[in-house]
Amino acid sequence: MELDERKMKILKAIIKNYLETGEPVGSRTISKYTDLNLSSATIRNEMADLEELGYILQPHTSAGRIPSDKGYRLYVDDMMHEKEKELKEKETEVDEMKEFLIEKVDRVETLLQSMAKTLATNTNYATMITGPQIQQHKIKFIQLSQVDEEKLLCVMVLEGNIIKNKIIPVEDYIDSEILLKLNILLNSSLNGLSIEDINLGIISKMTMQAGNHSELVRNILDAVAEAIGNEENMPIYTSGATNIFKYPELSDSENASRLISTFEEKQLLTSLVPVHNEGIQVYIGDETPVNTMKDCSVITATYELEDGLKGTIGIIGPKRMDYEKALEAITSVKEKLKSVYHTPKENHVRGEDSGKE
Repeated sequence: MELDERKMKILKAIIKNYLETGEPVGSRTISKYTDLNLSSATIRNEMADLEELGYILQPHTSAGRIPSDKGYRLYVDDMMHEKEKELKEKETEVDEMKEFLIEKVDRVETLLQSMAKTLATNTNYATMITGPQIQQHKIKFIQLSQVDEEKLLCVMVLEGNIIKNKIIPVEDYIDSEILLKLNILLNSSLNGLSIEDINLGIISKMTMQAGNHSELVRNILDAVAEAIGNEENMPIYTSGATNIFKYPELSDSENASRLISTFEEKQLLTSLVPVHNEGIQVYIGDETPVNTMKDCSVITATYELEDGLKGTIGIIGPKRMDYEKALEAITSVKEKLKSVYHTPKENHVRGEDSGKE
């Protein structure tokens, strides 16, 4: 028979208390652990019913009760049902995010490309703007879905509603029941954690709980770490590289070629992204962290959108650049990015697909 709400609450209280103490649980203890506001006598009657139904046992005369296997089974099944409901609600939320994702990504790219071009036009220098990154990636939700018999799709939702995807190869088909259990394990273990928080103890506990699927869980954890910790694919939008030719000291064939190559390959420009220092930074000549720019001056500024999302704006020009004008221009772009890119809280979505080849 299905237990009524009161009996279920008392059973849960007995199990939770027994799991904590390892000692049989009496009615007086339960009266302190529940929100039923029932007398010890009433709780004793309910416990007697639970015992008659086979959900709890009395190991000794006049002792408290302990859960039976049947009681544990009901407790676990109810917990799994609640977790499944939570996951379905989260899956619906993720689906809504994914529908909104493409539009938002396009909007960010268009905005940053436009800002980089405007900054280059207004200053007559070369410019760069990095895509927004969250400073400490914390996991909000993970969803595993079956792509085919050999692949799983791992969708990771991070703080700031950044979404990253990763394809996980599997050797054997994973049925829906195992997939649900893996989703519950991942979310109950990793929710709210950053990569730095996922230590050996957590990994060991998760692989042990995964049983026969421990190797798959390790692969998933590796994929999560790679997707969240990998900044190699940081988008960088540049403009005005040919402005370099306007300045004789930078326009000789060797200097110009190296600078243009840096702007084309872009990856070296990540050295201009501050690790700790934020605000506005000015690098002059040898102070510049990019070797190809030792004859240049570089001004960078950190911009911030919402939910901890930050990026870098950069101006690259000759050492004799108009610093006052450049600082005014970069500050203006920083303020415009903060004010232009604003959406209602419920619609905040940014995405990156780290599973792209």
